[in-house]
Amino acid sequence: MKVSIFGASGGTGSLLIERCLAAGYDVTVLLRTPATFAFRDRARVVEGNVFDAAAVRQTVEGADVVLSALGARSLKKEDVLERGVPLIVDAMRETGVRRIIALGSAGALDDSLKKQPAWRRFIVQNIVYNTLLKHAVASQVSQWKTLSASGLDWTMVMPPMLANSPARGVYRVDGEALPRNGSRISRTDVADFMMLQIGNPQWVGRGVYIAW
Repeated sequence: MKVSIFGASGGTGSLLIERCLAAGYDVTVLLRTPATFAFRDRARVVEGNVFDAAAVRQTVEGADVVLSALGARSLKKEDVLERGVPLIVDAMRETGVRRIIALGSAGALDDSLKKQPAWRRFIVQNIVYNTLLKHAVASQVSQWKTLSASGLDWTMVMPPMLANSPARGVYRVDGEALPRNGSRISRTDVADFMMLQIGNPQWVGRGVYIAW
């Protein structure tokens, strides 16, 4: 199995690398600073960033599956997903790679909170999504639109707040909306779930919510 990973230097991305290498997969990653990459002797490293179309194409070419853990790293307006995901999609189309599993966010769709209690829905929508995380949510909306129009075999995994805590191994999954009162999940559980999707057709062409 040949896997290409974007966002490899982030918290979830590093977990994906560990799991892919442990599974014996051939891993290719795109990194700005390969010298600081802990797994550089065990993975193929392409130097560059996700805004470089040539580097993106070099990263995905020959892959059986693409894993993306790209996302905003601050509350400021960033354009990583708006600019990077279309380049990944274009490169996959050009090289014939079909499968992509992307880390998204529970705020990517308007009806994501429909299973929440009214009070919680109001707080999350108006204080969190529309104010604190408005730029990050806008980026996730952009990613959703790009993937859903890509024609690829895509899956977007959409958790609420990510916690840097041990995996529980037990979580709720829903294809319609964020599970009721679901507010957190560990990056480790999310990474494990993303790995399970590599050979699973259940969520192809769909978003899937995951929460404790």
